[in-house]
Amino acid sequence: MLGVTQSSSKTHFALFSKHATGVLLRLFEVEGADPFHEVELKREGDIWEITLENLPQTFEYTYRCDGPYEPQQGHLFNREMDLIDPYATLLNRSPVWNAPQRPTRGVVTPPEPFDWEGDSRPFIPPENMILYELHVRGFTQDPSSGVKHPGTFLGMIEKIPYLKDLGVNAIELLPIHTFNEREHPQRLNFWGYSTANFFCPMRPYGSAQELKALVKACHQAGIEVILDVVYNHTNEGSFPEYYYSLRGIDNASYYIVDANGYHNYSGCGNTLNCNHPAVAHLIVDSLRHFVEEYHIDGFRFDLAPILTRGQDGSPLENPPVLQMIERDPILGPTKLIAEAWDAAGLYQLGKFPSYRFGEWNGKFRDDVRHFIRGDGNKEVMKTRLLGSPDLYETPSKSYNFITIHDGFTLRDLVSYNEKHNEANGEGNQDGSNDNLSWNCGVEGPTDTVEINRLRTRQMKNFFLALLVAQGIPMLLVGDEYGHTKKGNNNTWCQDNSLNYFQWNQEGLQDYLRELITFRKTHLTPIKTVEWIDLPFLACIINEKILVAFNPSDTSLTWTLPERDWKRVIDTYEEGESFTSEYCLHPFSSILLIAT
Repeated sequence: MLGVTQSSSKTHFALFSKHATGVLLRLFEVEGADPFHEVELKREGDIWEITLENLPQTFEYTYRCDGPYEPQQGHLFNREMDLIDPYATLLNRSPVWNAPQRPTRGVVTPPEPFDWEGDSRPFIPPENMILYELHVRGFTQDPSSGVKHPGTFLGMIEKIPYLKDLGVNAIELLPIHTFNEREHPQRLNFWGYSTANFFCPMRPYGSAQELKALVKACHQAGIEVILDVVYNHTNEGSFPEYYYSLRGIDNASYYIVDANGYHNYSGCGNTLNCNHPAVAHLIVDSLRHFVEEYHIDGFRFDLAPILTRGQDGSPLENPPVLQMIERDPILGPTKLIAEAWDAAGLYQLGKFPSYRFGEWNGKFRDDVRHFIRGDGNKEVMKTRLLGSPDLYETPSKSYNFITIHDGFTLRDLVSYNEKHNEANGEGNQDGSNDNLSWNCGVEGPTDTVEINRLRTRQMKNFFLALLVAQGIPMLLVGDEYGHTKKGNNNTWCQDNSLNYFQWNQEGLQDYLRELITFRKTHLTPIKTVEWIDLPFLACIINEKILVAFNPSDTSLTWTLPERDWKRVIDTYEEGESFTSEYCLHPFSSILLIAT
C-alpha cells in the first residue's frame, strides 16, 4: 500500500521510485520551518518504505529523492527539492508558483468523522440523466449568488434547490483535484486542468468534510456528482523549476519521455505514462479513493486517449490501465465518460477501447451546430437525433452537448462569428478558430430587435434539438439565461464575470425547465421514431410527439398528420393558432403532442 498508512502507534510510509538511489523522509511539525526528524527509507524492489512509531498525532512530511541527473535518459533527480507524496490525501497548502520558502507538504492527522446519514447514491439510469457542467468557484462566486460561502462546496449546497427546480439530476464538476492556480506567472489557472495531486480536493473550494457535505446534499436531492479528472498530465508541465512531486520522484517512470524530453500529447508540456504499472495503479487508486471516501458517482476523463498510449506514446489495443478500471469492483457502479480525443490528434470518438465508457459526442456538437445555423445535412442530423448509431451500439454511450466550458457559450454561439480572446493576453491566438457559430447578422451585442429575436430563437432551437435527441443531454452552466463571455472561447484564465454565473439574469430558464420536464415525461424512453418526408426535418416520436426543424430563411407551410395536435413549443411564436395546416417560420422549430 503506497502512501501513509497507520495502525495503533505505527505509521508506515511507502513511495514508488524505480530509478532513485536514495529516498529521505522529512517530518515537520505543523508549519514548522525545519524537520524534527529525517530518516532514509529502505528499498524493497521499486518501493521505498519505512515504519515509524510514536509520531505526533498531526505532522507534515515531504520526500527528497537522490539519483542521477541525466535529462537525455529522462532522469531529473535533485536531492535539494522537497517533494509531495503522490498519495498524500491532505496537503498543508496548494502548490504556489516559485515559492521554495513555503513548500507544499503532505499532512497526516487523525481522520475527522463524517456522518453520511445512510447516504444512498441515486444510481440514475443513463437514459434518465440530465447532466449539467459547472465550475465550483464560478457557480457562486458572483455577489449576485447571495450565498454565505461564495465560490466553494458550501456555496454550491445553497444552490442545489435551483438545480433540482431546473430539472438537473447530475452535475459534472470541472476539476477539483488540487491544482496550482499560479501555474503560469501573472495569470490564474481558473479551470483547473493542471493537477498537482490526485487525492486531495482543491483547498480554496473547501475542506474534505465540505466536499462530502456537498455530495451528501446532492444525493439527498437525487442529484449525482461526476468529477472531471485530468490523468493525462500534471502541473509540473515542462518548466524546469517545477519540482513538486512526480518529476523529482521518478521522472522517467511517471512521464512519457525520450532523449528529446517530454512527449506532449496533452498540449500542456508533459504526458503521464498512464500504462506504466505504477502510474496505472496511481490512477486507479485515486479513482477508488474518491468513490470510497467521497461517494462520487462517476468521472469524466479529460483527453482520455492518453490513457490508451503505451510507454513510447503509441496507442495500445488493450491498455492495461483501462482494463484495471474495467475490472475494479469499487469502480463497477460508477459512470465513466471519455473525452475521446487528445491534443496530438488521437481521435477515438465511437471507438474508445473500453466497453465501460460513454463518450462526449463531439460529432453531435458539430453536426447540430451546422444544421441549426442552416448549412447542415438533414440525414446526418437524423443520425445525431437517433443517438448516433453510426458511432454507438446504444444511445446511452452518447453524451450529447452543444456547448461546454471550452468554447463559446450558447449565447456567444449565436452572437459571434469569430473568437475575441484578447483578454487572455495571447494576442487572440489562443482558442479554437473552428467554432461553427453564426452571429445572426451582427458581431456581438446589438440593439436590433429582429437580430436579438433570431438569436433567442436559435438558442431555443439548440435546446430543443439537445433535449429530443436520444442519448444523454449535457447542459453548460449559464446557458439557460444566455450567459456571455463576450466572444472569448478560451476563458481558462479568467477569474471574473466571464466565468461567474450571474444569478440576477433572466433568460430561457422557464423554457428549458419545460423542455426537461417534457423529456422526462414523454421522451424517456424513446421507443419509436417515424420520419416524415418533407423538405425540412420532421418526425413523430413514440407515435404521438411531433418534432420539426426549419433551419432556413423561408417559411414552410405543411399539412399535419391526421391527429388532434396540441402545441408544446414553437420557437417562433407561442400564441399563433393552427388547425390542420402549420406554418413553420424561418429558423424555428416546433414540438407538438397528440391528444
